[in-house]
Amino acid sequence: MASQQELVECLESKNALPGEWRHTVASVDRALFIPDVFEGGNFSAEPEAWAQMVYSDVPVVTQVNDGQETPEGAFRMSTSSSSMPSIMLEMLGLLEVRDGNTVLEIGTGTGYNAAWLSHRLGDHNVCSVEVDAAVAALARQNLKQAGFRPTVVVGDGCDGYSGGAPYRRIICTCTMREIPRTWLAQCPSGRIVTPWGSSFFSGSYATLDVVDGEAQGGFSGCPAFMWDRSHRAGAGRISELYHQEEGEKGTTDIAPQNVVQDAPAFFTSLTVTDAWYRWCDAGDDSGEATLWFFSDDRKSWATVEYVPDAATYEVEQYGPRALWDEVRTAFLSWHELGKPERSRFGLSVDGDGQRVWLDDPHNVIGRP
Repeated sequence: MASQQELVECLESKNALPGEWRHTVASVDRALFIPDVFEGGNFSAEPEAWAQMVYSDVPVVTQVNDGQETPEGAFRMSTSSSSMPSIMLEMLGLLEVRDGNTVLEIGTGTGYNAAWLSHRLGDHNVCSVEVDAAVAALARQNLKQAGFRPTVVVGDGCDGYSGGAPYRRIICTCTMREIPRTWLAQCPSGRIVTPWGSSFFSGSYATLDVVDGEAQGGFSGCPAFMWDRSHRAGAGRISELYHQEEGEKGTTDIAPQNVVQDAPAFFTSLTVTDAWYRWCDAGDDSGEATLWFFSDDRKSWATVEYVPDAATYEVEQYGPRALWDEVRTAFLSWHELGKPERSRFGLSVDGDGQRVWLDDPHNVIGRP
């Protein structure tokens, strides 16, 4: 049966296990933080398959729909998990933990990441905040079973936890739309790492250095974390979101796949903050596809029909917002700026809020 050593070897084969974290990863058994039954795994029914998933470099979803009872066939939104270990290590690498650092974790989840931090830094240097009381209770049990006792509190992660402040590091394991000023007050000199973005594009880490309560940094990576529960993006099946009424039709000469590439999608996300997209292949070997856009409030949608080698593409827009027009405007603005890569943008946060800039903190692009 698979073991913790296999996970270590898997991470090493991917060059994803830094030397300073090897002893910790090898010492903390991930299985102690995974329930017997999770999405796609059942220890009683298939113990070997369960262990194979636990000791692989994959995320394990441990809760859907906030733990609410979900009827069969209903949409299942992942709401808590044990993250992919290589992604956890990527974030910890960005955090640049040093011996003796005090760390605040936002989003305890199963407790596995808090256990790593406790092993490396000591229980007394680690505080973790979890919004879901049931998830927090299980995390405490998992941590105790593994021999760790960091401070785990139930609360809104946006409020941080003043009881352990000041911190030298804050790590957030859910996607944030903005950096709370409370974090700057509780980590006035140090580093903050969090997944960051808006509904349109949330695949960035924001790594911020804080000096005298003001933060500045940049964007990197390609994370896919669950949302801060108070600021979620829209989600659901297309069949449940698509209004059957006919929308306004038109055409565009912009190939739809171009607007959802990393750099333009990031730029678009700074202004189109409350709408999201989904690319759907036709599935018939034609190469055709539909790019869908939905507003978070479910009142507007748009489609762009992709056909290989076409000069123009059919567009349909429905609802009070013309979503394709919004995306098109942002895409053209990105072109006018010279098509900058995401790595050229930065984020500043202070008492006046957050600002995204291009190349220089004085060249502010927006305040998403």
